[in-house]
Order: sequence, then structure tokens, then C-alpha cells
Amino acid sequence: MEHIKNNYPVIQIDKIDHSKILRNIGAVSDALQLETYVVGGFVRDLFLKRTCKDIDIVCVGDGMLLAQAVATHLDKGLSVTLFKNFGTAMLQWNGWIIEFVGTRKESYASSSRNPTVSNGTLADDQMRRDFTINTMAICLNKEHYGLLLDPFNGQHDLADALIRTPCAPEQTFSDDPLRIIRAIRFATQLNFRIAVETWTALTTVRNRLTIVSQERIAEELHKIIAANKPSYGFQLLFETKILAIILPELEKLSGKEQCGVHTHKDNLLHTFEVLDNVAQNSSKLWLRWAAVFHDIAKPLTKKFDPIHGFSFHGHEDLGAKMLPRIFRRLRFPISKEVLGYVQKLVRLHLRPIALAKAVTDTAIRRLLYEAQGDLEDLFLLCRADITSKNTARVEQYLANFDKVEKKVLDVEARDKIRNFQPVITGQVIMQAFALKPSPAVGSIKEAIKEAILEGKIKNEYKEAFQYMLSIGKDYLS
Repeated sequence: MEHIKNNYPVIQIDKIDHSKILRNIGAVSDALQLETYVVGGFVRDLFLKRTCKDIDIVCVGDGMLLAQAVATHLDKGLSVTLFKNFGTAMLQWNGWIIEFVGTRKESYASSSRNPTVSNGTLADDQMRRDFTINTMAICLNKEHYGLLLDPFNGQHDLADALIRTPCAPEQTFSDDPLRIIRAIRFATQLNFRIAVETWTALTTVRNRLTIVSQERIAEELHKIIAANKPSYGFQLLFETKILAIILPELEKLSGKEQCGVHTHKDNLLHTFEVLDNVAQNSSKLWLRWAAVFHDIAKPLTKKFDPIHGFSFHGHEDLGAKMLPRIFRRLRFPISKEVLGYVQKLVRLHLRPIALAKAVTDTAIRRLLYEAQGDLEDLFLLCRADITSKNTARVEQYLANFDKVEKKVLDVEARDKIRNFQPVITGQVIMQAFALKPSPAVGSIKEAIKEAILEGKIKNEYKEAFQYMLSIGKDYLS
């Protein structure tokens, strides 16, 4: 361990909750005569006093061998997942996810972010990491247990709330362009600044992102949007012009416009504000994405009238129609539970607010039917969408919305429309009129649904059945 100097500090890791597992790993390492460290995010979060259930272990030698020996030491029945192509291993124990790898150095070809890997020293391994705050390593061997090795002053950057690369930033980002978005993700999660030279480099080589898989980009975007203040990350993506590469539809929302006395607000900044408003009240990933996409079609629907000013009529419907293409490009799930949910919220996000002008039971029943089980999420998005620098105006809109929400819940309690399925099924219609499957069956069923939503009949079997009999002949003739 020639690289260990007497002036490195010793971290009292025996005082932390995970000391038992770290001591066990250290003991197994000593038995195998392997120089071993806990590194990366675990060490970073230790200093930041953040909870971290992932432990990254690096040893000068065979990481897979160490993982198997640690598993046997902890529990002879404990299984180890080996990733032989990458020379890594992973095990789970008492809620911890522990990954093992041998120290290595990397080199990159310009056409790929997948490195050529070879054995290396601890110094090589620290140098290959993305940011200084992730390069710190704490020794687990008994002789130097708790010793911190911080050659790139990661502690200082943590104290300064700074994202900085350990090596030349332009080369760091060119080698692995995913680190461009990771820099923004860490800045967002930790509320850190990006160092000037690091910022300059990531903007210089941002077009290298085209060699990164959409799945990996999506993973980083999800982490950005899950942050306490996700707008910070999206603002950084916009300022670096990365947003124009990965989500150009959103980037096009940027900018105010004025014609005579008429102006429209910067819809991108409004979207960021709506996103933060949602994030303050919900951690739901796809509800937050609905906030991002709720005005996505405004640039395509913008019109100007000299008298009335700017309008964006129909942007909610067009926005919902745009989402399947965007989701496929970003490799987001296209299931009904995800894509369908976001489309629904985007399509309906103006509906509850519009009810404030004319609240009718019929309109409310239709909203309840279309929102189904996502009414609370829709209300949350609608409240978040009420933004203005005029606080009195916001308070008035919110007060109006309170009235709408109360009315909606009153109608729901009375009519039980949410999640309702028409009590008269196609099977009932076919039996009543001795029909085979046909368009007439669907027409009768639709007429019954419309009668319920219009309030002509209650959503009860007896009343709906009588209504079916009364209208059936008209449809069958």
C-alpha cells in the first residue's frame, strides 16, 4: 500500500450503521490479502449524511473472488450474481446491495462509450470515475481501516457544493457522454453548482450524446425529475442546449412574445414552475412527467388575434396525441398504465378549471367518467398549473377551484360515476333482444352510458334496464 500516506485522515466509520458489514468485508479481504476500499456514492453520501443502501467495493485484485468469499462469510446460503463480462459481482444482504469490482483503468474509442478495461491500481480506478465527489475511497483493511484516500479533493468540492471532473473535463465527457447528463443529475439531486470548466466542456461536447442509448438517458432523466426541485435540472438541460437534443418539443416552449399590447408568458418557465408545484405535493414519477408535457403542443397551436391576443386552443388534445411518438423515442413505457395515464392527464388538464365558469352536473359526470381513478392526480396537476406573479390572482383562481372540486366530489358521492362501468353490458342487451354481436349492441350500450352521464337515468340496473327496453326498438329498426 505504497500510496497510503500518513497525512490522510481516518474516518470513524465504526460509528455508522453499516459498520458491521464493512468490518466483515475488511476481515475477508485481509484473509485473502486483498487491498480493499469502499468507494463512490456510498462515501459521498456518508459525508452528506444521506441514506445510501448501495455499497460499492473495489479491491486491488479479483472482485468476483472477494464477493464470493464475503457471501460465504456472511451466510453460506447467500447467492452472488456474477457479471463476468464486466468483471463485477453483486450480492444482497440485510437490505444492502453490495457490488464488487477489481481496480481497473479504462480507454475509449471515439465511436463508443463502452470502454476497453484492463487491470489497474487504486489511483487508476479513482481517475476513471466521473466526478471528484465520487472518487473518494475508504480503506477497509485492518491495518488502515477508515483511512480516506481523496486525491482529487472530493471533500472540498462537497463542502463547496461543486460538481467537477477529476481529469480534463472535455476528455471525461467525450469518453463517456452519459456523464454530461449525470453531471446535471447530480447537481439537481444535491443542489450543487457545476464548475465553470466542467460546464464549458459538457456544452462543447454535448452532441456526443447521440452515441448514448435512449434507455440510459431516460434513466438519468427519471432521476432528475425525481429530485426535490426538478426544475433546476431541466433549467440546466435548457441552458446547455441539451434539452434541444433530447426533448426538442419541450425546448420549443421557451420564450415570451409580444404583439402590440398582447403578450404571452414563457411557457417553458411556466412548465418548470408547474413541475415544481407538483413535486411539492407528489413523488409520483409519471404525474411529474405529465406536468412536463401538459403544454407540449402550445407552439403548434399558437394563434394571434389582434383583439383577443394569443391563444393555444386545442393544445391539450394535440399534446396527448403527440405523446406516443415522444414516449417511443425516449424509450418510455407505452403501456396504458403509463402512457395512457399521462395522455389522460394532459388531455384533461384544462377541464376542471374550465368548469369554474359553468359548473353543470352533466359536465362533472363526464369529467368523472373520463378521469376514472386518476381524479386526485388530475386535481393536483390543475392546482399546480395555476401560476402567476400576481399572488392575489393565484389565490382567486385557487378559491374558484376549491368550489369546483367540492362540487365534483359532491356529484361523485351522489352518482357514483368515477370508475363506473355501465350496468347494462353487451351480454344483457343481446339476451334481451335475442341479438348476436353487432353494431346495434354497441350503439344501445353507448346510448345507455350517455343517458347516465346526462343525468336522464341513474347508474342502477333496474332503471337502466327499463331505459334499454324503451330505446331498443328504435336502434333495432
